[in-house]
Amino acid sequence: MDTHQQPVWQAYPVQVLFIDFDGVLHPEFCHESQHFMHRDSFEAILRAFPKMDVVISSTWRLKRQLPELKALFSEDVAERVIGLTPLYAELENIPDRLVGYEREAECLAWLQRHDRASQSWLALDDRSWNFRPFNRNVFLLDGHVGLDANAAGGLLARLSQSC
Repeated sequence: MDTHQQPVWQAYPVQVLFIDFDGVLHPEFCHESQHFMHRDSFEAILRAFPKMDVVISSTWRLKRQLPELKALFSEDVAERVIGLTPLYAELENIPDRLVGYEREAECLAWLQRHDRASQSWLALDDRSWNFRPFNRNVFLLDGHVGLDANAAGGLLARLSQSC
């Protein structure tokens, strides 16, 4: 490979960002008072990439409708939250390669259903087992801390490489 050529996974800017809440926007098992403690960092990063849409992949989508989830964000960011991933249990014809990788199957199903399967995407998540090993479309976080300053810097660098 030409040393000046970026790998394919970095060649296109991320167009769809799938986001988990628990373990990403706040530590996985935290008190309710800490919920969304990393929202400001997430929103600042998102504002640096104005053409990126957001889809919620968090289990919070099981108990709340899209408008209620959008209300958790600032108005300008909420406008960019365009949907929720479908539930794994409701998916049909899951490819063998995705059986057992629920979150990845949900993300890919959303892309397919919305005619965006060819677009570049990234999932922010803290649970590696929900995705195939070594999936370059996943930015894994430490669920004990979530999107802290170190992780935010790493995410910003990762997204900047794809532009």
